[in-house]
Amino acid sequence: MESNSQSPIPKSLLLDYTLRLADDALIIGHRLSEWCGHGPILEQDIALTNTSLDHLGRARSLYQYAAEQFNALPAEKKKDVFTSVALQQVLNTETNVDEDDLAYLRDGWDFRNVLLVEQPNNDWAYTIARAFFYDAFNYFFFTELVKGKDETLSAIAEKSLKEVTYHLRWSSEWVVRLGDGTDESHQRMQKAINELWSYTGELFTANETDKAAHQGGIGVDVNSLLQPWTECVRNVFAEANITMPQTVWMQQGGKEGRHSEHLGYILAELQFMQRAYPGMEW
Repeated sequence: MESNSQSPIPKSLLLDYTLRLADDALIIGHRLSEWCGHGPILEQDIALTNTSLDHLGRARSLYQYAAEQFNALPAEKKKDVFTSVALQQVLNTETNVDEDDLAYLRDGWDFRNVLLVEQPNNDWAYTIARAFFYDAFNYFFFTELVKGKDETLSAIAEKSLKEVTYHLRWSSEWVVRLGDGTDESHQRMQKAINELWSYTGELFTANETDKAAHQGGIGVDVNSLLQPWTECVRNVFAEANITMPQTVWMQQGGKEGRHSEHLGYILAELQFMQRAYPGMEW
């Protein structure tokens, strides 16, 4: 994605911010794609696969933009950004990186996605709970990102908001359907909500990149999204007869590259072909 937008923050910081958004989209997209052919009914199998494609499409746009930022860095700074040996080998050829390099050649500690999106699917209720928490956050996040000064991020946010509006409606309806359904579906939905709740706090925890991006006018103040997100979640839970979890200690670390063991398994599958056959093209 070529862009003429001028962001009022250093390219290295814009790169980090853009990569985080891309990593979130890639990992949740991959997680949802694991349901392809395994959905409870054909209609929902197709719906979830299409949602996965929406996330992967956003990841592509963001990785393309991130590649622009990386390639514009001075040569001496490029080798300090990532630790991946495979990516360092690309840099040694003095060629530009592209979206595929950023998705397939970085190691786990170079990824900056939040921990929520890498959690396993487990069962249908667990998948719905994770999607609902993330969709509700994305709805409010992209509503604000559209207003940012970076033209490319704003354009991606505008397109994403249309998709996320549907995603949130879909996952909300399933929370209600399961929560207000049979005894077993209610128990499974409540259990999934309880277990994933501790991963939601990181969504609203601003690290240094978040703060700098917001101060520079290109990013979102994630702290300000907690209240509308909580209200949205509470309303859906009330309709679903789901009990709102009490405040618990919140997991964090994904934004700094500290991940659960689940990310390693995701990347082993996601990156295998490109790692095994470097430079392969379709």
